[in-house]
Amino acid sequence: MITRYLSVLLFGIVTFFPPGLVQAGAIDDAVRRGVLKVGINPNYIPFEMTDKRGHIVGFEVDLLREMSKALDVELQLVEVAYTDLIPELLANRFDMIGSGMTVTQERNLKLNFSDSFIIVGQTVLLHPRLAGQVSSVEDLNEAGYRVAATDGTTGEAAVQRFLGTAQLRSFPTPEEGVQQLVIGAVDAFIHDAPYNLIAMAKPQNRELLALEQPFTYEPLAFGLKKGDYDSLNWINHFLNQIAQDGTYDRLHDKWFRDTDWLPQID
Repeated sequence: MITRYLSVLLFGIVTFFPPGLVQAGAIDDAVRRGVLKVGINPNYIPFEMTDKRGHIVGFEVDLLREMSKALDVELQLVEVAYTDLIPELLANRFDMIGSGMTVTQERNLKLNFSDSFIIVGQTVLLHPRLAGQVSSVEDLNEAGYRVAATDGTTGEAAVQRFLGTAQLRSFPTPEEGVQQLVIGAVDAFIHDAPYNLIAMAKPQNRELLALEQPFTYEPLAFGLKKGDYDSLNWINHFLNQIAQDGTYDRLHDKWFRDTDWLPQID
């Protein structure tokens, strides 16, 4: 059973905007079209990932399915590289981003974000040879350490910010980063706490060590084009509703309280 230590941030606060600023947006377009198109990169366990049948599943995917059900539309997941999510949204390839995206000040200059649906933080996985040598993230800030992260993620940004002296090794997917750690090609891997927690539960990774206390504060949210206040209003109401009616807790327990689903993941 996975320890549930992630904090949930669902404010339930609906933001009202001046009448002149309220306009139809992505949600209304999805309703008219009958399809909600969501940009996603299915490489973030347990939020979005591919199972052995080739289906994209996960906690955030289930939230999106509930959202589509509430809108009475079909959900269409559009797979893109994580670093292409914002450019592809701005190029109108899909309606919104639903891919484990952390709200940052830099991203908020380009996007509007919904209320957060969960709070995570970066944690550290260590190669067993570092046992007794590293007890905090600060201990890794030395030129001799090779620290892996995933391209374009806040884990990569955290290494750059907190571990400027260490050697950063970036990989396209977190699975590659963990694999490099297992074979000893890097000394540490930094990624979001939920992913690292579940990675540690896999048999091939059980020799790894972990610094389980997150050292950053990262709210995850849905991203939309700037100025789409009507869609933000609807999504925030939706998040508040599922927090109140038990849907959120049911889905959270499904993906975070145990690992029964792990054997089905590719």
